[in-house]
Amino acid sequence: QVQLVESGGGLVQAGGSLRLSCAASGYFLSIKTMGWYRQAPGKQRELVAAVTSGGSTNYADSVKGRATISRDNAKNTVYLQMNSLKPEDTAVYYCYADLILIATKSLHDYWGQGTQVTVSS
Repeated sequence: QVQLVESGGGLVQAGGSLRLSCAASGYFLSIKTMGWYRQAPGKQRELVAAVTSGGSTNYADSVKGRATISRDNAKNTVYLQMNSLKPEDTAVYYCYADLILIATKSLHDYWGQGTQVTVSS
């Protein structure tokens, strides 16, 4: 079984910063890609940022220049630092990981439970 546990969400004023963390635990061989999606009320879930095991990153245009994704492979943890937050960043942020299970030796994706980020104007 695999678990992704997120932390770091909350209420922040516009222009402020927030750091989200997500730690993966369980029976897996390796993690390929880790990242963050978000879903605002009435909108589809969208990719915010992702990072591969090799350190390659990908960002949504809406957060480029304001967000930094990083990971600690030794801790199986991914971080999302967001600065200059805007009210439109308000959403539930979900961590995900594409990992290879020990049991199946195949790639599966897992999701965290989500953490609320609210940016007040």
